[in-house]
This record gives sequence, structure tokens and C-alpha cells, in this order.
Amino acid sequence: MKVLILGGTRFLGRFLTEAALQKGHEVTLFNRGKENPGLFPEVENLIGDRDGNLAALEGRKWDAVIDTCGFVPRVVRESAGLLADAAGHYTFISSASVYGELENPGIDENHAIKQLPLDVAEEMTKETAGPIYNEYYGELKALCEQEVEKAFPSRCLNVRAGLIVGPYDYSDRFNYWVSRIAKGGEVLAPGRKDKEVQFIDVRDLAEWILNMVAENVTGTFNATGLESGLTMEQFLQKCQTVASNDSELIWADEEFLMANDVQYWSEMPLWIPDQENMSGFLTIDIQKALRTGLAFRPLNETIRDTLDWEKGRTDPERKAGLDAEKEKAVLDKWKQQTT
Repeated sequence: MKVLILGGTRFLGRFLTEAALQKGHEVTLFNRGKENPGLFPEVENLIGDRDGNLAALEGRKWDAVIDTCGFVPRVVRESAGLLADAAGHYTFISSASVYGELENPGIDENHAIKQLPLDVAEEMTKETAGPIYNEYYGELKALCEQEVEKAFPSRCLNVRAGLIVGPYDYSDRFNYWVSRIAKGGEVLAPGRKDKEVQFIDVRDLAEWILNMVAENVTGTFNATGLESGLTMEQFLQKCQTVASNDSELIWADEEFLMANDVQYWSEMPLWIPDQENMSGFLTIDIQKALRTGLAFRPLNETIRDTLDWEKGRTDPERKAGLDAEKEKAVLDKWKQQTT
């Protein structure tokens, strides 16, 4: 199978490329050549820009396209439109963030999605929109899905992924917990121990996507994990098992954390307070994907491999996680309050 990957050298794109090569597919990458440009010297690398420079894609044919990096409807419309007669199948990596009304768990693919007028999104880019981009990320992804469906009617696969984790994940959400517990000592843990969390190993997602593409599957699928429910306590205990050190989880209630300016999701990744009324965000229904073969490696393996990658990182700046000094200060205050 001849596969064109838009992106292909950073995180999910990286593992999609690796999985495709392992399966014997012929891979072409299209990107700006700025992220890990020498990562796959054995594949064809086309240099261009999705926003205005698609010339390298013209006059070519592929069996399938996998779009890992579309987020502006106008840009997705241009690339999907150009490729409509050049490929038989188009996979768009969307997001579970498209869903609105997150009060209840068990959101499936028929759940209501967020709405944003197309004209508002037309000129929006990550660079020009700034905070607006983050605020409307789900709405933009939903509009991108619609553009793909227009260009590839009955020939497209929309993958609404949850939180993607594993080696080379620079979002630092999952990584924060893995590396923090590996450091040992008292670890501030957020809220209810039994609160469910969801994420998917990037390699499991890439493997499933490639299988779906090879089988020419179409439609919309939620894709996150794990197969059975996972609580925050179970996840952190798994991290402790892998770390095998003296770490001790100190659970502080949500009201205390919020009163002490601990930011959910950013400083305390995977934690969303009950008062936000978003129980559906980390309890997405994935039964449809499971029926098509979505499978998961052991959680310990994901934690161990992420930790091994973390040990070799040299970039000091992290995008998520609680500063060590602030964590200690909050822990000290919590212990004073509870003793």
C-alpha cells in the first residue's frame, strides 16, 4: 500500500511512519522539513507547507492519506481537495475534544459536537489566534472533519483520539506523573482516588490506525483507552510499581487544591475537578473501536518506556506539571491542615 502521511516526524506521525514501514508499506511524508528532518532517510520526503504550498503533492497518486496535523478548516479543505482524486482513502486524526455537553460519562460517536461558524474559523491559525486557538480547538477539529467528508465522501476515517501518551510525547501530561513518581518522596495527588482517567499509548493508536487504513474502514471512531476503566489511584500505583522506590502518594481534596491555586489539567495533569461537571471527558465510549481490533499493551510497558525516554531528555522546559517548590509548599500546608 502506498501511504502519504501529512506530518510524519513528530509523535503520532513518527510512530505511524514506523508502523507503516514495519508492515511493508511504501511511505511518503509531506511536511515543512523542520521537525526531525533526517528521521526517516529511507522514505520519500516531500517538502512544502499545508498553508499555501502544496505543489509537491500535485500529479501524484497514493492508496491512502493519513492527516496527522490538520486543525484549520481552510487548510484541511485545500489539502483534502487537492488529494481527492489522488488517493482512495483519507484518515483524519481528530480529537475527543470535538464533543460538547460533557456532564455524563459514556460519550459515543453519536454525541453532540461543539459548533463554531465556519466564517469565524476561516482565517484562524495557531500563530494568529493564540489563546483563541486553544479555546476553540475542539470546534476547529469538528469543522476539519466536515471538510474531509466533503472531499472524500464515504472514503474517509475520522479518528477522535483521546489523550495520546508514550515516548516522544512533549505535552508532558502523562510524563509528569511518570517522572515525578520516579523521583520518589511525597507526591501530591489530586482529588478522588476513584476518578477515572483515559489515555492511549501512541504505538497502540498507530498500529490500529494502520490496520484500519489497510482494511479501507470508513466512518468516525473514538480512540482512547484503556479497555477497562482505570482510576487515578490505579494509574499512580502502576507508576510506583515501575519506579520501585520510596514514593508516597499524599491525596489532597479538590477544594483544598483549588483554594491553593493548583491548576487542574496543566499543573495537575489528568485531574479535572468534579465542580467542572466534565465527567464525560475522560470516560469516552470506545466500544466501536474495540470491535474493530483496537488493543492495548500493558500499562506498565507504556510507563516504563516513557520513563526511559524521559531520562534522556535534555530540554528543561516542560509544558505541564507542578513546580517542585510549589508542590512542597502545598503538601506542607495540606499536612498542617490534616494533622
